[in-house]
Amino acid sequence: MRGKKRDQWDETPPVQRVTQSIDARLIQLTEKQNKTGGDFKEIDLLTRQLKKMHDGQPDATATGKKGRAKKLKNHFTPEQIAALREKIISRLEWHQRGWFDSLTLCREAGIRNRMILKSRQIGATWYFAQEALLMALRDDVAQPYQRNQIFLSASRRQAFQFKSIIQKAAAEVDVELKGGDKIILSNGAELHFLGTSAASAQSYTGNFYFDEFFWVSRFAELRKVAGAMATLSGLRRTYFSTPSTETHEAYAYWNGDRWNEKKATHKRQRFSVDWKTLHNGLICPDRTWRQIVTLEDVVNHGWKHTDIDEIRDENTEDEFLNLYMCEFVREGESAFNLNILIGCGVDGYDDWKDWKPFAPRPMGNRPVWIGYDANGSSGNGDSGAVSVVVPPAVPGGRFRTVETRRVQGLEFEEQARVIEDFTYRYNVEHIGIDVTGGNGEAVYQIVKRFFPAAIPYTFTLSSKRSLVLKMLQIMRAGRWEYDRAERELVAAFNAVRKVKTPGGFITYETDRARGISHGDLAWATMLAVINEPIGGEGENERFTVMEF
Repeated sequence: MRGKKRDQWDETPPVQRVTQSIDARLIQLTEKQNKTGGDFKEIDLLTRQLKKMHDGQPDATATGKKGRAKKLKNHFTPEQIAALREKIISRLEWHQRGWFDSLTLCREAGIRNRMILKSRQIGATWYFAQEALLMALRDDVAQPYQRNQIFLSASRRQAFQFKSIIQKAAAEVDVELKGGDKIILSNGAELHFLGTSAASAQSYTGNFYFDEFFWVSRFAELRKVAGAMATLSGLRRTYFSTPSTETHEAYAYWNGDRWNEKKATHKRQRFSVDWKTLHNGLICPDRTWRQIVTLEDVVNHGWKHTDIDEIRDENTEDEFLNLYMCEFVREGESAFNLNILIGCGVDGYDDWKDWKPFAPRPMGNRPVWIGYDANGSSGNGDSGAVSVVVPPAVPGGRFRTVETRRVQGLEFEEQARVIEDFTYRYNVEHIGIDVTGGNGEAVYQIVKRFFPAAIPYTFTLSSKRSLVLKMLQIMRAGRWEYDRAERELVAAFNAVRKVKTPGGFITYETDRARGISHGDLAWATMLAVINEPIGGEGENERFTVMEF
């Protein structure tokens, strides 16, 4: 006991005690005369164990010298967490602060679900990404899984927007977050970034964020997956989106019809889902907190990042009401059915194995077709756009729109240069150019110098009908795909209207008299696709169109 006290064994770290014991035993064995085979085996074992212990410990433990501690990956100190929380909360706008406060409101009321209909471009993705990061860093959870955060988007490319925002927020407090589809924090919290692949999403558990849920197909199926991911107690589900159409699967969940249809008639309750009822947020009969946030709401409460008068001027009334005032699209006004458009979307990261969007040549040597919709002169007309389409490899196969770009504000020489840049990145076989007024003819004259096979198209009643009917044909046949992150492409097709001329002819048009982007991406895509003529998809195909 005196030796124990004298040598301060109680104050000695356990690893050091074991090391000293091994040292003593090794000395004893090496000094032993007439060693046996067992002695040599023990010496070998102890030597290897001693080496492992030295390799696995900082220098201070092994040698007594001051060493350098190993840095934890994706680690936040308490001071960094406090600083991050202060930074995030201090810059929240009125509506974002309301979403943050709804966490406490819902927790106290035992509510797990939030469903938000919102204007575009009001910082919803930016806010919810940072909200999730703060929740992942909580130290007051009952179970570790309650720190997990799952982001489900129409495509993985869209989900990675959450990841980028989270990484930038962490960098503000000098934390570098690393990870791919999954980031694991040092406290064990998992952040998952997923596309709408039900099979890949079912194995995760955590708080769930589903953005732009009104713009994905198979919503009812995906909602089941969401329910499975957030089944355990203490987990939340948050849905937020701009509206699409009242015939979308999600609408029955938004207005309570899906909840009521499971109830006996006398137990059904009326849901009020208009702006007047929901603009401040409300817990509804199905125990879901709902809110509608329009652009006018945020501007009236101090939002300085958007000029609402400019937005009104740059959009048709229907577009403004849908995109910024949270009104659903009325059916029958567009040449293209919105639900069919949404159904053509895929998760390019998962479904297109040959697509490498960040590579110097995203499609390798695979041929592509390009369409260009002209920019009107003097700022009038559409903004102008370029669309890159991969044609089918076999007759009757699928077209894929793999990249789009708007060329608003560029002179015609610069627009032609954009097209030329695409010829370096892709194996271009066809370029179709709209030469109807504006910059189109000038762009065509430049493009044909480096791509002599470029084809000029003049928009007439007949040519526009051919473009639209060809696109409708391949959509109905399930022969067109786009990455779901291309929300602007869907909006562009939805802006194409079927109209009757004074002479009684049917044609298609967008509002091309305003200095804004309406159908540009749609027309550019159609100018690429039309390189396969109507009826040219297979030798035995037949196609009939009736117009009324």
